[in-house]
Amino acid sequence: MKYKRLTKEQFEALHKEFTNFLATQSIDKAEWDKIKSEKPEVAEQELDVFSDLIWEGVLSNAKYLEHFSKNHIFLFHCQEKLIQSIVLKALEPQVDFMGKEGLQWLSDNIFTDTVEIHLGKKEYEEERNASIFNLIKEGAILSDGQLYLQINGIIQS
Repeated sequence: MKYKRLTKEQFEALHKEFTNFLATQSIDKAEWDKIKSEKPEVAEQELDVFSDLIWEGVLSNAKYLEHFSKNHIFLFHCQEKLIQSIVLKALEPQVDFMGKEGLQWLSDNIFTDTVEIHLGKKEYEEERNASIFNLIKEGAILSDGQLYLQINGIIQS
């Protein structure tokens, strides 16, 4: 596998897509049930191939990622050849960006010396989608980019 197998819940949510995937291989429900019972290793391979196809599509469309921890916010803009980052660090230990209060604190203090802001960019060290997947494995989540664009707009003005 290139990425990781989808969870049971993800497979259930993508039931129709998985059925279509099997149909492209001329596998109907009866055939799939037979494969699962008689050739479980083949069924496992089909699940893995489908998972990789879904991940590939999701990662190819990924534009923004966010990763929140207690005192840091990592914002990423995933471009074709490189990834740009904005890292926000609260220098006051009681601040917790994992809650609504932490984001309000950030809004009130972004231009004070209690917040460090670091900008970065680098070319992908490996294939783009693999790099993005690694960030997701480390805890980043896909985002609509709203926070990245807001912070970037504030910094640029």
